Amino acid sequence: MALSDDCSKYRCEKSIDIDGKSFKYFDLLGINDPRYDELPFSIRVLLESAIRNYDNFHIKVKDIENILNWKENQLKSVEVPFKPARVILQDFTGVPAVVDFAAMRDAVKRLGGDPEKINPVVPADLVIDHSVQVDVSRSADALQKNQDIEFERNKERFLFLKWGAKALKNMLIVPPGSGIVHQVNLEYLARVVFDSDNILYPDSLVGTDSHTTMINGLGIVGWGVGGIEAEAVMLGQAISMVLPKVIGYKLTGQMNALVTSTDVVLTITKHLRQIGVVGKFVEFFGPGVSQLSIADRATIANMCPEYGATIGYFAIDEISLKYMKQTGRQDSKISMVEKYLKANGLFRDFDNSKQDPVYSEIVELDLSTVMSCVSGPKRPHDKVDVNVMKKDFQNCLDNPIGFKGFKIAPDQQSKSIPFVYENEEYVLSHGSVVIAAITSCTNTSNPSVMLGAGILAKNAVNKGLTVKPFVKTSLSPGSGVVTYYLKESGVIPYLETLGFNVVGYGCMTCIGNSGPLPEPVAQAIEKGDLVTCGVLSGNRNFEGRIHPLTRANYLASPLLVIAYAIAGTVSIDFEKEPIGKDNDGKDVFLRDIWPSRQVVQEVEREHVIPAMFQEVYSNITEGNDRWRSLDAPDAQLYPWDSSSTYIQSPPFFQTMTRDLPSVGVIKDAKVLLNLGDSVTTDHISPAGSIARNSPAARYLAGRGLIPRQFNSYGSRRGNDAIMARGTFANIRLVNKFIGKAAPKTIHIPSGDVMDIFDAADRYKADDTQLIILSGKDYGSGSSRDWAAKGPWMQGVKAVIAESFERIHRSNLVGMGIIPLQYLPGQTAESLGLSGKENYSLSVPDDIQAGQKISVQVDKRSFEVIVRFDTDVELAYFKHGGILNYMIRQMLE
Repeated sequence: MALSDDCSKYRCEKSIDIDGKSFKYFDLLGINDPRYDELPFSIRVLLESAIRNYDNFHIKVKDIENILNWKENQLKSVEVPFKPARVILQDFTGVPAVVDFAAMRDAVKRLGGDPEKINPVVPADLVIDHSVQVDVSRSADALQKNQDIEFERNKERFLFLKWGAKALKNMLIVPPGSGIVHQVNLEYLARVVFDSDNILYPDSLVGTDSHTTMINGLGIVGWGVGGIEAEAVMLGQAISMVLPKVIGYKLTGQMNALVTSTDVVLTITKHLRQIGVVGKFVEFFGPGVSQLSIADRATIANMCPEYGATIGYFAIDEISLKYMKQTGRQDSKISMVEKYLKANGLFRDFDNSKQDPVYSEIVELDLSTVMSCVSGPKRPHDKVDVNVMKKDFQNCLDNPIGFKGFKIAPDQQSKSIPFVYENEEYVLSHGSVVIAAITSCTNTSNPSVMLGAGILAKNAVNKGLTVKPFVKTSLSPGSGVVTYYLKESGVIPYLETLGFNVVGYGCMTCIGNSGPLPEPVAQAIEKGDLVTCGVLSGNRNFEGRIHPLTRANYLASPLLVIAYAIAGTVSIDFEKEPIGKDNDGKDVFLRDIWPSRQVVQEVEREHVIPAMFQEVYSNITEGNDRWRSLDAPDAQLYPWDSSSTYIQSPPFFQTMTRDLPSVGVIKDAKVLLNLGDSVTTDHISPAGSIARNSPAARYLAGRGLIPRQFNSYGSRRGNDAIMARGTFANIRLVNKFIGKAAPKTIHIPSGDVMDIFDAADRYKADDTQLIILSGKDYGSGSSRDWAAKGPWMQGVKAVIAESFERIHRSNLVGMGIIPLQYLPGQTAESLGLSGKENYSLSVPDDIQAGQKISVQVDKRSFEVIVRFDTDVELAYFKHGGILNYMIRQMLE
């Protein structure tokens, strides 16, 4: 398409010679517009993408001008398109994505089109990060045993993904056992700058996990979306987004020698959650940034979903280039990155305040004020300084049930329950640590805290300290590089002595795959109704997520995970109380074994070297012998097996027609669930193990499987029948109809208390439409596509909430579910809604973004805002969802 005269002033193509080779790029400085120098660095990446992808159709001149005029437009809810350079998938959401692609191919063929058009257009990297359940932990061969078990459990889905690698073009699959998706992305997959047909442009991405933001630490703009939206991007669609405000987060000062990057992360998480940054970009700047390694920055960026922002961005600087060198990137690549970014005004010097752009708002943190801390017991932004941990836990026992309370009666707080484990008697009480996990994702990308944990373990073992054998300890590195440098530095034997054996590479305890506790431990907890604890170096600690029997869960640095495991309780004041006794019976305090930051950095400089990364990643895409031996089908269309309990063709497109459906109405709908605030996607989406008394378990048992064959919801994400039954199956879900935590609801016409899927199924049999009522922040947490797909399969047509988390609201739209928001100041309570009424509403054919409509409730009505935030979202909804829209585009 010929460029218009208006666009030519923006789209200045320029040549650059790098090491004797000529490249082209779109010159942002050549626009010669003073507004560019004021743009936050993250917004500059959006601008470059718009200019490069301009086609006067998906992206128009007005879009470029709107981004360039960010300073004014950030306040106006202006919609802009963004085409990321690539998509990254993990197997949790990668399997459903490939399932959907396979099903879309079937639909396109049925409707008379060419199924091969359903292929990734944007490069897609799929990491099978191998969601391992920790069946085996404290043994020397735990890693091999867990991987063997997982490969047997997941062979069918691995075969399916291998089919996808053959059938779908432009998709790279990293086989199981290689590492966690975010760390592999950081250490290996990240391009930083793309070179496509000799055209240079910044790396950018969306990913099917909310912690995709970890890549922001390396200066790459990227965030989590639902699998539904990611699939559309893979098919060449732009993301439609409201131009965000950008909070400038200024870092000054230096960290205390005994403070870790995890402490900084948890401090920032609490700070930003208090400020309120949902839907906004956060961009870190200031001289304090220069004190942080890329691993430190990545740890902060990883926690972005926990503080609620879209991204937590660190622009590329000299330290970024050093990290590329450390991780084995070629010198020619590093040179290209540096010269291109400097030529385009995208390279940062954090010590030069003259480079500071304009921000919507500036907040500040002096790193020297950060103290050692954890977060919990139920939310990642509830920071607790370690020096008041004992007092805080006591307060939690006293407080009413809530995010910071368990309401344990005073006469029950000193209860101790004896039990026998491996012929020895032990005692559990409130605060006892029963799970201690250095788990992948947040911290295992960071050598400073991993080596710090190893050195602390060495110091502890040398003092004669131990961890009680019934504590479920585990170490799940984010990549093979971590294991490599832990071995080379000599700390692995000490970690293993304390029970922290390498158990696998992938999502484990943090996602709920902690595996079973020893039976005597479980019985003691249940007998005493004890508030026992999990301590983990992850990023999520929502209720019911880590393990059903650990009611209190704390996020902590890997060092503190080990410290609390040794102490055996979180009810300890490390300043005043010893962590244990040495070989001579003398008290040992935590300060006696805690390594300083300087000591850790010296070990890191010696042992974390480029050769490790080069060796680990040299043949990463080949996989192990078991992966290579898988014989996947070669067919263009996947040969579905109707007897499979892992992979099934979903029903999303089975009744789809070529013609656009009518928008329709919701008539006399019932409320499936009446929910409160902070309902997370963990509450909604199937996750963790499949409970034996659940609808999903009954379904599997009906197909001849026994409980040990049930596997996890994560492993069965390719089977819609399982996932629909696991939706809203979280034991910590609080439905106002029930009045306590349980995955139950009331079938309103009969008054029967039922499992939520069973109630939805009964409504479906009666042709009754369903809605959900909720409070604030509905759908916060991970970007789980099944948190939208599951309710759709249960027959939910709309969700009425006080507010929505960004990603989940988008996913609801992507499945054709209407997100409706109460008017400001209104709630279900203020409107007098019990949830047992009949609800009706009509969506006009000419509905506009942000329009108000009326909801009829029996004989009265109230207004709500329809949360279609962009015209593109409106188009998706009218087609019945984003993938339906894409299929019809392919058929035109």
